Amino acid sequence: MVSLTLPRLALPSMPSLPLRLGLKLPGAIAGRPLGVAVAAMLLVAAAAALAMTLGGTRQPHLGVRLALGSAMAHAPRGWREMLVVRHGPAIVSRDVIRLSERPLAAFAPAASRSAAPPPPLAPGAPLPAAPIAGVFAPGPLGPLPIIAQDGRTPFQAYRRPFAANGRPMVALVIGGLGLNSSVTRQAIETLPAEITLAFTPYAEGLQGWIDMARAHGHEVLIAAPMEPVDYPDNDPGPNTLMAAAPPAETLRGLEWVLSRATGYFGVSNAQGSRFLASDGPYRTLTAALRGRGLAFFDDGVAARRTGGPALRGTADRTIDDQLSPAAIDQQLVALEAGALQRGQALGSGSAYPVTLDKVALWSRGLAPRGFQLAPASALAHQ
Repeated sequence: MVSLTLPRLALPSMPSLPLRLGLKLPGAIAGRPLGVAVAAMLLVAAAAALAMTLGGTRQPHLGVRLALGSAMAHAPRGWREMLVVRHGPAIVSRDVIRLSERPLAAFAPAASRSAAPPPPLAPGAPLPAAPIAGVFAPGPLGPLPIIAQDGRTPFQAYRRPFAANGRPMVALVIGGLGLNSSVTRQAIETLPAEITLAFTPYAEGLQGWIDMARAHGHEVLIAAPMEPVDYPDNDPGPNTLMAAAPPAETLRGLEWVLSRATGYFGVSNAQGSRFLASDGPYRTLTAALRGRGLAFFDDGVAARRTGGPALRGTADRTIDDQLSPAAIDQQLVALEAGALQRGQALGSGSAYPVTLDKVALWSRGLAPRGFQLAPASALAHQ
């Protein structure tokens, strides 16, 4: 129940009569708790403006009570859950509630928007704030990406626009972001906007980090933890997608990852040498991503895999298997050589300070050496 208190207005040449308001909200609003709240706030604002215009006197207050029980009962699936803490520490609720303040735009008509890709951005230009209307919907744990009614996919909506200039293209994905705040901020603020950033779903304030990355022009991937061959000695953490799990369990685990935030154009792997080598789990994962309009990028562990989502990318090499400046430099040179041979090359790295320092320095010299730095999404193939 929401209680609103409005001052009684003294209207010229009109008797002061007690007034009781019974409000019946339209069905289009009653099914949306946030819509009810917005309508109530608009009612308060209108009454206040009228009072200022007519010059009210101090009189007893008039109460207006709006029952929200039925509205919450008929709310779309997932809305109630998005407003409360389901499990885990309180920090998670701040992410979820922050998202719950924005989803009304998801119900705006999508057919009026053009599916044509936007023009390329200037270097460092921010990307549109997430979520973008039409490409997400409430799910049981939070918002989930969907293909819009006009056919536009989250891949198209959230990728960084890009236009090739004919030079060999080099792209780089830096993963493992969100756990260390100083390193995450360094990656967002010091790397060129064309560098793609991949965030762990375990990060505190994940939506805030993604929002910051997009504000700096970076397109974003979200990493799904997957079972490696040496599990459990090497454990990617809770909600790991397991090779022996039935398809329904794999889908639940994937939905948990996808519901942690919005604004990503695809999914990357966190480990997964066993999971991605298993036919059934791989097909379940990639079919789900294809149905949601998301790309899949891996760090090279699934390079031999065929099929999968409509849009796929796999790294040609990992640049920081050896954490030394000289070794990273060698891998970056090898990445350039691959781009010269094939016209494009995709590398992957992790959020280590030495990696970020070397990548920032290397990227400044790419254009003078005849290469074009590209976002990873530009190298996605069918």
